[in-house]
Amino acid sequence: MSIRRVMPDIRSDAMEESRDFYGLLGFEEVMNLGWVMTLASPSNPTAQVTFMSQDKSAPVVPDMSVEVDDVDAVHAAMRKSGAEIVHPLQDEEWGVRRFFVRDPNGKVVNVLSHQ
Repeated sequence: MSIRRVMPDIRSDAMEESRDFYGLLGFEEVMNLGWVMTLASPSNPTAQVTFMSQDKSAPVVPDMSVEVDDVDAVHAAMRKSGAEIVHPLQDEEWGVRRFFVRDPNGKVVNVLSHQ
């Protein structure tokens, strides 16, 4: 398994203000679906932060996202370990395959691969 990027997910009801604030740090908007917005460094595109007002298809907003090369293999490993799957493995209409799992600290991790 290979990790492609890791980013914090911040629950926010202040999307525009967050974009403006993090813009002062050099981040630029690279994706905005209304309920979720991702900002990235133009010089290092894997340095990202995501803001969510909600999650369109899951019951909770995750605390972080981890993009991997094989989400099915990670899902199988998490299930085998007995980890709590918070949101089932599924294909999303915005082009990712993902699931949510709870870590030992109670944080929810969105594990995904782009399709």
